[in-house]
Amino acid sequence: MVKLYNNFNIRKNHKGSIILIGNFDGVHKGHQKLFKLAKTYKKKYNSKIGVINFDPFPKMFFNKSLKNFRLSNINQKLNLLNNFGVDFVVTKKFDKIFSKIKSINFIKNILHLKLNARFIFVSNNFRFGNKREGDVKLLIKNQAKYNFKVVKPKPLLVKKKIVSSSLIRRLLEKGSLEKANKLLSRKWSIEGIVKKGRQIGKKIGFPTCNIDIRDYVLAKPGVYAVKVLKKNNSKYIKGIANLGYRPTFNQKKILLEVHLFNFSGNLYNKYLSVEFLKFIRKEKKFKNVNQLRSQIKTDLNIAKKTK
Repeated sequence: MVKLYNNFNIRKNHKGSIILIGNFDGVHKGHQKLFKLAKTYKKKYNSKIGVINFDPFPKMFFNKSLKNFRLSNINQKLNLLNNFGVDFVVTKKFDKIFSKIKSINFIKNILHLKLNARFIFVSNNFRFGNKREGDVKLLIKNQAKYNFKVVKPKPLLVKKKIVSSSLIRRLLEKGSLEKANKLLSRKWSIEGIVKKGRQIGKKIGFPTCNIDIRDYVLAKPGVYAVKVLKKNNSKYIKGIANLGYRPTFNQKKILLEVHLFNFSGNLYNKYLSVEFLKFIRKEKKFKNVNQLRSQIKTDLNIAKKTK
């Protein structure tokens, strides 16, 4: 399993590694291409692969209003990176002090002295250091001095568009779930703990698990066909989910509600992974509960047929 560090004081056997720097949010096809290339270096040079990322994302740190942004949480990211041969991840807390580090000091004190990086994989638009003063040119300029080699893989293009986390966020926000899932090469998912809600679903005959989506990107509010996995369990349970504000009941907070098919039991405080299979319809306000109940039955039939 991937070793997780909260700072740059890594083990001796992880020094001299191949280092990839970035958020790698969603670990999408573009990222996967990068990790596959890193694995060839790992084999050729008998080296480890390490990832440096930051929490919160620098973009979220500098823009406090940016709340619903992430495609994946750290648990999902570690599991995905483990599948691509990554040996360790440094998740550095991004705060005011760290944001002011000089770019040359980041190279000297962290990449060289702390990590003793052998190869550094970065995208061509990578920026770092105080006020984003550092760039790839600065890394290349210092690679001989600090004994590392910069690798700049070309981005992955699909239909002439660069595959990026930003592109996938936009697709989810538009309700283009199938396109987003293709670029992720898996089903997009939200993980979280089931909380006790107002029990409205139970009152109208469709009990639900309520999950706070926290910092996850806000996909298009509406009804989705889903499948759910409990922690430490390998069997999926199919279901239907409403992601939104429940306008019929004047809900103010965004919430993910999941109704499971052919399931009975208590899931309060359980950790669930909800995979989104199909966007069924956008959220709407119904005149009364009977209209809502009738629509839910129609939605259920669609969700049950979804694979």
